[in-house]
Amino acid sequence: MERFPPQISERLKRQGYHLVAHGAVKPCLWLRRSIRGGDQCYKNHFYGIASHRCVQMTPTLLCNHRCLHCWRPIDDMPGASGDWIEPAELLDGILEEQQRLISGYGGAPETTDSARLEEAKSPAHVAVSLMGEPTLYPMIKELIEEIKSRGMTAFLVTNGTMPDVISEVQPTQLYLSLNAPDEKTYLKVSNPQANLWSRFLESLEKVRDSPSRTVTRLTLARNLNMIDPQGYAKLIEIAEPDFVEVKAYMHLGSSRNRLQRDSMPTHEEVLDFARDLSEILGYRLANHVPLSRVALLSRGSAQEKIEL
Repeated sequence: MERFPPQISERLKRQGYHLVAHGAVKPCLWLRRSIRGGDQCYKNHFYGIASHRCVQMTPTLLCNHRCLHCWRPIDDMPGASGDWIEPAELLDGILEEQQRLISGYGGAPETTDSARLEEAKSPAHVAVSLMGEPTLYPMIKELIEEIKSRGMTAFLVTNGTMPDVISEVQPTQLYLSLNAPDEKTYLKVSNPQANLWSRFLESLEKVRDSPSRTVTRLTLARNLNMIDPQGYAKLIEIAEPDFVEVKAYMHLGSSRNRLQRDSMPTHEEVLDFARDLSEILGYRLANHVPLSRVALLSRGSAQEKIEL
């Protein structure tokens, strides 16, 4: 089912990606920690999502951004277009690969939490955010519907370059990545294939009108886009999201070829920036996770924990 050149396919597999046609699934660090009885990711602390029951996937590796802070191996990724498979078939393949990748934990009972392993066999959540821009998959609306029809929640993360798609999809939670407080910084940080700033501004309005729970996420890098909280606030006010996540850039993966290690803000710097936004927006600082260097602001329009 794979749709990638052999050299690309082999490189992705070495990095832990399990390919399904034009999509992929990959177990994250937090799934591995959780299934071994350890701590869980910030989505658990913020929203109640169990990391060992979370499927991290993407329907396409295509992306129209080349973000400086992105740690995914996208720089020379040709992706795959056309010849799309149907959402049900794609999701079947993704879930099959998820089961295959967790099956090995059963052979290590001394380090595996047996109760969590059993729970992991029944995924409860799909994070459509692994790599690439998922709204470039032409049946993303139907994929989200398929996920939800199987009793799972769906978080969709988008870069906001497809506003018409944003107006149609209804995930459990809709994330919009907010990389910059202004157009000039956006072009530098997101490094888009074309100037898509006007599309992004339109997407802010689509997020405001979405029936889903909504989040704007800021990934901040020191000496790059960790500037002008007033500018960010003006954009956030257009979207009126339920939540704002303020997260530090982490010096990992391919981003190390573009940014220096000292681009990583400390958790205290993230909290200071979040407090500035909180004061401007009137959002409450609801939670923060030092290990992930992330803070959550809440407008008070939705409860934080999701009932699964």
